[in-house]
Amino acid sequence: MRTYLVVIDESPEARVALRFAARRAAKTGGTVEILAPIDRPEFVQWGAVQNAMEEEARLRIDALIAQVAGELIEETGLRPSVTVLNSDPADAVLTRLKAEPRIAALVLGAAASGTPGQLVDQFAGTGAGALPCPVMIIPGSLDEAGIDLLS
Repeated sequence: MRTYLVVIDESPEARVALRFAARRAAKTGGTVEILAPIDRPEFVQWGAVQNAMEEEARLRIDALIAQVAGELIEETGLRPSVTVLNSDPADAVLTRLKAEPRIAALVLGAAASGTPGQLVDQFAGTGAGALPCPVMIIPGSLDEAGIDLLS
């Protein structure tokens, strides 16, 4: 079964990528995997502060996952798999691609203006040739109708 891997964060382009991947998966009989990396905060000397920062990041990502997974289920009927990794986003993607050979495509959203984003820079640039699957870059400027038309 074809699996589309989407990295989710609080950016609008992540939502664009997720919508595209969900529509594509629904039309092709595939599935969606949501990858939610939790970037570790800089080291704080006091352990309690460090723990509170990590807990806050985890609660934020859990709420985001619940929201986007609910929207995906409601709109397409697909139940995504979810992976949360305590890692830099680029490292998290590489870890998932290595661990899951059924991933057919990495779907990334590019920011509507300015630089396209860290992951697009990483995986559409020098790192693109070493990936085990294609990268789909969805323009962040697309509206829902445009995404639906393309997917």
